[in-house]
Amino acid sequence: MRLFLLTFLFVGTLFSSASAAQSVTQPSASDAAAIETTLNAFLYGASVNDPKVHETFWADELTYTSSSGTRFDKATLLQGTANATRIDDADVQAWYSAENIELKAIGDIVLLNFTLVSTNVATKHRDTYLNSGVMVYRDARWQAINWNATREAATSH
Repeated sequence: MRLFLLTFLFVGTLFSSASAAQSVTQPSASDAAAIETTLNAFLYGASVNDPKVHETFWADELTYTSSSGTRFDKATLLQGTANATRIDDADVQAWYSAENIELKAIGDIVLLNFTLVSTNVATKHRDTYLNSGVMVYRDARWQAINWNATREAATSH
């Protein structure tokens, strides 16, 4: 009887854990389009040094891990942009863009993976970073609540 009860409890735990897990799916077409639009607007704003774009893109609970290996929150990130002044498109020194965008939905969040490209206007040199973010939808907009940036490894050809 004891063995039966233990087996029953074990199998019940397995099934309850499996049903509680959420599967990874593709976000809806409208969510995917909205996230890509949000990302591209953010990258444009970062290119022109617009401090307002940081206020709206990053969630208040942000954890940001930079490519230099430091971790900080939204308040710290905003301190770095507090005295920034938006520049004209003609004065941009490097344009930021996204390539290889991949989205995965898990419940109400969307995981965003992409290659961030920084293209120097004068030299056309491209620096690339592998970025990952956790996007949440609130206040009628998508925001990043978690972000990781990693400099892409140099390839030898």
